[in-house]
Amino acid sequence: MDPLSAAQQAEDDSSIDLTPMLDVVFIMLIFFIVTASFIKEAGIDVSRPQAETAVKQDKANIFIALSPSGEIWIDRKNVPTSQLKATIEKLKAENPQGAVIIQADRDSKSKQLMQVMDAARDAGITQIAVATEAQE
Repeated sequence: MDPLSAAQQAEDDSSIDLTPMLDVVFIMLIFFIVTASFIKEAGIDVSRPQAETAVKQDKANIFIALSPSGEIWIDRKNVPTSQLKATIEKLKAENPQGAVIIQADRDSKSKQLMQVMDAARDAGITQIAVATEAQE
């Protein structure tokens, strides 16, 4: 046997098979995609009122914005009051443990705020909060 071919054969035998490592990487990628929570934004910017007792909410996946002109925005869409409960129920079905954060503009009407809160409660959501700006 030629010494050169023996060294070549030993080098071929000691190569690393990367297939199992690639399998693990793809499985981890799928795991992170499946477990990631995606936040749906309300769709408009609002001027939130200030509050001294503001508390940061960690788990919130349903954002509802109230504009000063009386529009209700969910997931970048203007939602009429008649479809509010159905829209919230659909979002709750997508994420059963999600909380509702209402981003009411400081010039919006309290009547609308109550309508949104009632619709969220009717949809079965108990964790409802109103977004504010923390005072400094």
